Amino acid sequence: MEMKKRINLELRNRAPEKVTELVLDNCRSSNGEIEGLNDSFKELQFLSMANVELTSLAKLPTLSKLRKLELSDNVISGGLEVLAERCPNLTYLNLSGNKIKDLGTVEALQNLKNLKSLDLFNCEITNLEDYRDSIFELLQQITYLDGFDQEDNEAPDSEDDDDEGDEDDDDDENEAGPPGEYEEEDDEDDGASDLGEGEEEEEVGLSYLMKEEIQDEEDDDDYVEGGDEEEAEGVRGEKRKREPEDEGEEEED
Repeated sequence: MEMKKRINLELRNRAPEKVTELVLDNCRSSNGEIEGLNDSFKELQFLSMANVELTSLAKLPTLSKLRKLELSDNVISGGLEVLAERCPNLTYLNLSGNKIKDLGTVEALQNLKNLKSLDLFNCEITNLEDYRDSIFELLQQITYLDGFDQEDNEAPDSEDDDDEGDEDDDDDENEAGPPGEYEEEDDEDDGASDLGEGEEEEEVGLSYLMKEEIQDEEDDDDYVEGGDEEEAEGVRGEKRKREPEDEGEEEED
């Protein structure tokens, strides 16, 4: 699809002055130049034109609010001074996979005072000796070149930052209530369980004692009955012993 038709499709349901992001990747440019993009895109902050066979930025409109510009995998070899004139607030520029060969071409980016990240990956200029040191010296306003700073620290990914923010929000949601709230509930549960155990122990103890008392009473009854039998037998024995004596005395009389 041609770039102009793609832009018209993007604008089918909205006005150009309300567009903040525009992706035209893999469209066909007109003779290697931008077509269909104009100054009416006043609010545009992100523009991507990757692999559209661009050779020139001469027809790039004035986009004063543009922050990110993706121009990877084209055939751009110069004319970068247009960027400082028409997109003065760029912070991110991707020129990877283009035909940029020397430092003189990149020197035009010095006027992009807000530029923080530049990508020249897969350009011929990366084959130069001391390429990274030379670029950082030439463009002192940038922090990241090809995704790394001068100390080889990787540039942060904005999507990763957003994910971390979401994880923090999830953690905050999981911490519902003050820290001591759950501890108090646990203490109450422990107290309740302790009380329950105590009641069970008390019930068991009472039943056990009552059982012992019952057994003691039964034992006492048995003991008394046994004693009565012995006493009764003793009395009968005495009667048996006394009866012959008594009979003798009676005979003597």
